[in-house]
Amino acid sequence: MKLISLVVRVALFLPAFSVLADEADTSALYQAQCAACHGESRLGGLGPALLPGNLSRLSQEAAADVIRDGRLASQMQGFGEALSDNDIASLVEWIYRPPVSPPSWGEEAILASQVVPFPDGSLPDEPLFDADPLNLFIVVETGDHHASLLDGDSFERIHRFETRYALHGGPKYTPDGRYVFFGSRDGWITKYDLYNLEVVAEVRAGINMRNIAVSADGRYVMAANYLPHSLVLFDAHNLDLMHVYPVADEAGNGSRVSAVYAAPPRGSFIAALKDIEEVWEIPWPLPTEPVVSTGHMSTPLTPQRSHDTPNFRVRRIAVPDYLDDFFFDLDYRHVIGASRGGQGGMVVDLDSGEKVADLPLAGMPHLGSGIAWEYEGRRVMAIPHLSRAEVSIIDMQDWSVIKALETDGPGFFMRSHAESPYAWVDVFFGPNRDRVHVIDKASLEIVETLIPEPGKTAAHVEFDRYGKKLLLSLWEDDGAVIVYDGDTLEELQRIPMSKPSGKYNVWNKTRYEEGTSH
Repeated sequence: MKLISLVVRVALFLPAFSVLADEADTSALYQAQCAACHGESRLGGLGPALLPGNLSRLSQEAAADVIRDGRLASQMQGFGEALSDNDIASLVEWIYRPPVSPPSWGEEAILASQVVPFPDGSLPDEPLFDADPLNLFIVVETGDHHASLLDGDSFERIHRFETRYALHGGPKYTPDGRYVFFGSRDGWITKYDLYNLEVVAEVRAGINMRNIAVSADGRYVMAANYLPHSLVLFDAHNLDLMHVYPVADEAGNGSRVSAVYAAPPRGSFIAALKDIEEVWEIPWPLPTEPVVSTGHMSTPLTPQRSHDTPNFRVRRIAVPDYLDDFFFDLDYRHVIGASRGGQGGMVVDLDSGEKVADLPLAGMPHLGSGIAWEYEGRRVMAIPHLSRAEVSIIDMQDWSVIKALETDGPGFFMRSHAESPYAWVDVFFGPNRDRVHVIDKASLEIVETLIPEPGKTAAHVEFDRYGKKLLLSLWEDDGAVIVYDGDTLEELQRIPMSKPSGKYNVWNKTRYEEGTSH
């Protein structure tokens, strides 16, 4: 009986022993094959972090392919000859499993990560090219993790360079267009000198970063993190760390940060929190000299606020629901937010901190891609939906929905320009992903539906600084950027690129052009 009892007890524990053994074997395999580039704790190094949140864009099947075959135009080699299919499968399962202890990334780690390759004054102050510095485009190519710099007048490619893995949130520029800041999903901020075509500073702000924002005067950079729960402030000059803000409510409950935005007329950063019913506002110092706006904003870029406003202190604004996505009115007084799950939205007055309206939006509105324009003497905003074949057009005076414009499928991006009569919206999701609608801003009707290449995803428009020409992506690994005439809608040329996910014009981004994302 004692022998039988012992056998039973051993049999009961065998599965646990097997799991532990498998995990130990996989951990040893990771340390031997992966840790040199991706870090001993999967936090990243030469390669990206290998944690579930950082890998959300990559399916497990695709991850297995990358381990087996490598990744083109990157340092990731293939391990198909060194590892068995079982080894690869166990590695994939392991890197998509959350770590037992949540990883941390505090001030010491941030400071240790900073790299400044060029000392002050070592690079010339004149561009290496003749193009208009305010009409340049950065095109992010996610297919092989590169970016292209385009002349916005001739659309010639000035330069193509490697970026960090999985850029996220869109690059941000200094007002003169000389420097551009990139943020990667695994927390790296890269400052790139467009005049000299060189990386001039890098720092890692977190482990899983959502996006970055740059103050309107170009002096400060703020990073929004999912992991750890923090906002991180940097001096833009060399990306020197200024402050880490742990993001938590007054009871100490932490929150991921959905996004952070610069609000130029307010002279502040606005942060959306994913797990706390609050919006945070953090003001930056007023410039000693005005930052003159020559764009189309109804208010100047110089903040109009009290001089006794405490700089860099958090102002907590309570809201009645979690807000995941934001749109701002022209003077940044009102924030229009999509509630968790995207079923509806609300309008919050940032001055009073009060909710002033609810929005009846039921199709997961993508407010971050919203645009606004003047229509029959009033200002309207238009937003696509992620789960509904519709563009909602809203009166920004009484916040009523004045039109639900039916489209050929759910959309992701919507763009226009103050000098263009049209708004463009893609059909990113579903069988009609190769279509793009052109909407007449005067009639609020679709006047043209383009199919640039049947069967290939067409998405994300960005105009040049004058609103006369625009770029559209063929969002494929063997894709292209297509140049269109903004008035005739005629295709002018194609520039082959590797999955060009977004285009960002210096003028539009630094002058906060009304038809582009901010």
